[in-house]
Amino acid sequence: MAVGPEGKGHVSIDQSPTENLRALAKAKGIDVRNLTAVILDRDRHAALIAEVREAGARIRLIPDGDVAGAISTAWPESGADIMFGIGGTPEGVIAAAALKCIGGELQGKLWPRNDIERAAALALGYDLDRVLGTDDLCAGDNCFFAATGITDGELVKGVRYDASGVYTQSLVMRSKSGTTRVVNAHHRPEKID
Repeated sequence: MAVGPEGKGHVSIDQSPTENLRALAKAKGIDVRNLTAVILDRDRHAALIAEVREAGARIRLIPDGDVAGAISTAWPESGADIMFGIGGTPEGVIAAAALKCIGGELQGKLWPRNDIERAAALALGYDLDRVLGTDDLCAGDNCFFAATGITDGELVKGVRYDASGVYTQSLVMRSKSGTTRVVNAHHRPEKID
């Protein structure tokens, strides 16, 4: 689960989606029906989607891109308020780093995909009920996040080509300074190996 700065400290992965939507709406001073929840469009999220709809919030289903989905909760122009659902662990760590840079919050739990993964996690001593927060996934106060678009996305444009070279757009953030930069770069073909 991910939220932007306004939701930080007001939601808990141990509460139901409905309770989290109500808490977030209260923190933002708006009605639940004015919230937008980002959810990966997966069969495993059918009950979650039904509950969010029943609670009255809008839903933005995304086919992929759970890192961008999490970041969008803290990105003012995105219109997203909260992200729910089960995603990948590497993506959770990357999203936590980005959200740490822009004042958001990520909460998650390890979610083994099958009995083999569950047994391995337990054998290694992992607590599958432990809530992992932003600081658990991204320790320290000076982390960096960088993403360069390959295809057009919500946060950055994809790679563009013309006769003079290649154009890329990157999003670069730092937690210590709270700085967010969008870097537009031109790459000359003769310099690319």
